[in-house]
Amino acid sequence: MAISGNVRFQLRPAAADDLVAINGIYNHYVLHSTCTYQTVPSTLAEREDWFAQHGPEHPVIVAEQGAEVIGWASLSRFHPREAYRHTVEDSVYVRHDVQRKGVGAAMLAEVVRLAGEFGHHTVLGGISADQEASIALHAKLGFTKVSHLREVGFKFGRWLDVVWMQRMLRGLVEG
Repeated sequence: MAISGNVRFQLRPAAADDLVAINGIYNHYVLHSTCTYQTVPSTLAEREDWFAQHGPEHPVIVAEQGAEVIGWASLSRFHPREAYRHTVEDSVYVRHDVQRKGVGAAMLAEVVRLAGEFGHHTVLGGISADQEASIALHAKLGFTKVSHLREVGFKFGRWLDVVWMQRMLRGLVEG
């Protein structure tokens, strides 16, 4: 059980039964935020396909308060080409009514820990440059800014920049 401020929650692996809640949390941001550049809400079938693409080395976790999912985080393949197999991209989404209570930090710390446990070499986060809280959260957890791409997204009638942040894990040597 994690406790942050007055919010008590636990982190656990996501299950298929969590996908409705995961999709609801994500779709709120599709419609109301630049933290995702997706512009049309995901269907449950799309979320099921997304979940099927994750597995032991690319986990999805949830933050649960009582029986309610209040956030989710994942590690996804960064790129399908084989040489990128030790690089993952994180995603962290907290239900809009429980933001800034430590849930996101706990989930990001956990997926970074899992990335190291599964032998990944680096974790990347692609963040809209106007999402200062997400940039600060990643920096707090040891990520450094490695690029700033100008006007690569267009949402809500304006051009958006993306900041890429990176956290190196342990060295990996393959023979």
